[in-house]
Amino acid sequence: MNKSLFMRIVDRLSNEVDYFRQKKDVLGRLSFSPLQKCTAAIRVLAYGSAADAVDEYLRLGAATARLCVEHFVEGIIYLFGDEYLRRPTPADLQRLLYIGEERGFPGMIGSIDCMHWEWKNCPTAWKRQYSRGSGKPTIVLEAVALYDLWIWHAFFGPPCTLNDIICLII
Repeated sequence: MNKSLFMRIVDRLSNEVDYFRQKKDVLGRLSFSPLQKCTAAIRVLAYGSAADAVDEYLRLGAATARLCVEHFVEGIIYLFGDEYLRRPTPADLQRLLYIGEERGFPGMIGSIDCMHWEWKNCPTAWKRQYSRGSGKPTIVLEAVALYDLWIWHAFFGPPCTLNDIICLII
């Protein structure tokens, strides 16, 4: 995620979601900053790490990190859901079909792709279930993305549940 996008998210959350506002406690000490809380949430979500893994880096405990993730997800849905977490409208589909036709792909609204991502923190008990030929655990990302990188559909799942042929039929 680029810095300007991250800072835009931090700014919106700190201005519009009470949990992300920096406050003073009874002794007059400042609480965690919105930047600390958002960084904790993004690190836990992006790396799939445990909530207590951000303790050394950001100086907040596991319970606080879990609250940061919970409030972060709720805040993102509240602030950005209507614009970014929605189904395409008929006007969107017409625009996408037009752009596809202009680019030489009539009838195409986006590009679908499936890829395997190595899962570094896969629980030991699940390693064989999530491994393919390489022997390393992976998770599949299926995504429909447009020319401008707008993602209309994304799905994570275990390997061998999806492949390019199945994705194209869906």
